[in-house]
Amino acid sequence: MGEKGAKLTSDSSISADDIQNRLSSLGDISVKKMFGGYGIFAESKMFALIDSQGQIFFKVDDTNLSSYEDAGSEKHFRMPYYRVPEKVLGDDHLIEEWARTSIEIAKG
Repeated sequence: MGEKGAKLTSDSSISADDIQNRLSSLGDISVKKMFGGYGIFAESKMFALIDSQGQIFFKVDDTNLSSYEDAGSEKHFRMPYYRVPEKVLGDDHLIEEWARTSIEIAKG
C-alpha cells in the first residue's frame, strides 16, 4: 500500500510477518499483498496496512484520531490510515490496544 508502482521491500515483508505475529492474540489476523505493500485483516476487515517501505498504518476515525495527531503521526495519503507511532510499535500492550480500536473501526 504505497505509491503507484512501488515495489515490496524486505522491510515491508518483515513488518508484515512481525505485525501478524505480534497481534495473533487478537484473533485471526491475516496478511494480503496489495498495491506494493500489505493489507492487514481481522475477520475479513482491513484495519491496517503496511507500505512498500515497511511503515505500519492503522485505521483511524474520530474516536482515535487525536491520539495519532498528538503523537505527530502522518496520514497515509487520502486513506483513513495513520502511521503507528514508534512508542506504540515498541510496546506489545499498546500496539494490541491500538490495533483493537482499529479493528472495531474497520468492523463499522
